[in-house]
Amino acid sequence: MNKEHFRASAAATVAVLAAAGLTACGSSSQTSSGQAEQPVSGGAFVKAISADPGHLVPMTGVSLAAREMVGYAYEALVYATPDGRFVPWLATKWEQSGKKITYTLHDGITCSDGKPFTAETAANNINYHADPKKATFYHGPQVNEGVTAEAEGNTLTITSETDDPFLLANTGTIEMVCQAGLDDPDSLKNATNGTGLYALSGSTPGSTYTYTKRSGYKWGPNGVTSETKGLPDSLEIRVITDETTAANLLLSGEINAAVVTGADRQRLDAAGLKTVGVRNPVGEMLFNERAERPTSDPLVRQALVTALDRKAIGDVVSDGSAMDSKSLVVKNPLLCVAGGPKWTLPATDPAKAASLLDEAGWKLGEGGKRYKDGEPLTIKFIYDAATATHAPAAELVQQTWNKLGVTTELSANDANAWSEQLFQTFDWDTGFVQIAPGGPVTVSTFFAGATPDKGGNNFMFVDNPEYEALVKQASTASPETTCDLWQQAEAKLIERTDVFPLADNELRTYLSGVRLEQPNFVMPTTIRMLG
Repeated sequence: MNKEHFRASAAATVAVLAAAGLTACGSSSQTSSGQAEQPVSGGAFVKAISADPGHLVPMTGVSLAAREMVGYAYEALVYATPDGRFVPWLATKWEQSGKKITYTLHDGITCSDGKPFTAETAANNINYHADPKKATFYHGPQVNEGVTAEAEGNTLTITSETDDPFLLANTGTIEMVCQAGLDDPDSLKNATNGTGLYALSGSTPGSTYTYTKRSGYKWGPNGVTSETKGLPDSLEIRVITDETTAANLLLSGEINAAVVTGADRQRLDAAGLKTVGVRNPVGEMLFNERAERPTSDPLVRQALVTALDRKAIGDVVSDGSAMDSKSLVVKNPLLCVAGGPKWTLPATDPAKAASLLDEAGWKLGEGGKRYKDGEPLTIKFIYDAATATHAPAAELVQQTWNKLGVTTELSANDANAWSEQLFQTFDWDTGFVQIAPGGPVTVSTFFAGATPDKGGNNFMFVDNPEYEALVKQASTASPETTCDLWQQAEAKLIERTDVFPLADNELRTYLSGVRLEQPNFVMPTTIRMLG
């Protein structure tokens, strides 16, 4: 989540579907004289992030910033490219048959602590995540207690108790930790121990994290080694919370990359800066369905969304670049998005919204406010304080609902407040709260999985039997039929207003003096400094 994207697994995907062309990476940049800039080795790649990641433990870090930082030092068996293909990484090849997949690992892989990374270490990673007691980032959406792994030589074999049409994606994209880190996860809070081209060499929480290039690296995707031309010597990740500051630093050349979503994009576009981007569900709305909240009633949820002018609010929340949502799956390579969606969002109709609230028992009373059993209909609407467009869009929502007789309270959240409200106090009703999964299995952990009080991700407390039945069918269906079932399941969430995808936009990372690939986050082996 943009701070709110809690526990959204980065890559529950399969190779059979291509991404929807949301990521662009030019092959070269131009100097002011029109000369193409060429890769130049050395120096530091500097990137801005908008929030501190907190601890860096890759098995349990859940915020957007934490997952981005994990990718700088830890690697997976396969690399999911921006165009949706899987290519070799730690594994040189793989074979899948039914409930089993076998990977052959590179020879000579080493960890940042100098120790070998073997197929046995990879198997230990899979088995670690499969243990429900570990409660890891990957447990549930990608692996569970029905998945086991074993090693022989440089061969890793993973077996699932049930049919899994996404077995390659689910196991191949897990970021691997070296054995010492598995043995002592706390040792990774402020240090790294992976197979990555870069390893953490210094950190000042809230300010800067520095990664240094390792020597002897030779197992990168597409033949990348530590000697590949254009690689920086180090990565410097700076916490810069103000977008205007980040934009100024991009234009001055002091930093090389930053996500910019607000009005500063106009300056960056005018300056001709290149971008890479991913689809962003910036206007997605979720609902707290706990029994004591008014949004537990489907009629109330339907009324609230039916009253909204999607175009007007969508233009504001997307900063004028709204895209219709095609799926709740937005991360590369957009598994089961093609051919969808199978749902239709309701047309704006304030009169119908009012009628639905009447039906739900919330009648207009004194001062034009709606009451039920003497209590006013009060909705607490939360949004991300760091997302520049969320506050003005939330104010439009507030104005709309106030006219409907709903007392609407706005609440801007920082990273700590998100965690507290969604997973501990549950003191919210709805808002711009987004998940950004790479596949429908991950979606299901939020809408059909266990609730936080039982160790799960379903912080909305959704109970949708029709959705759950389709999830059960889709989970073990054949690769040919699974996506149709998943899309039907997604439609059931929209029909019941468990989620309202008001508008998407493109989350752009602006680049200065560099080119790179960003399937979901910046891929460090693809960074090429330009000169």
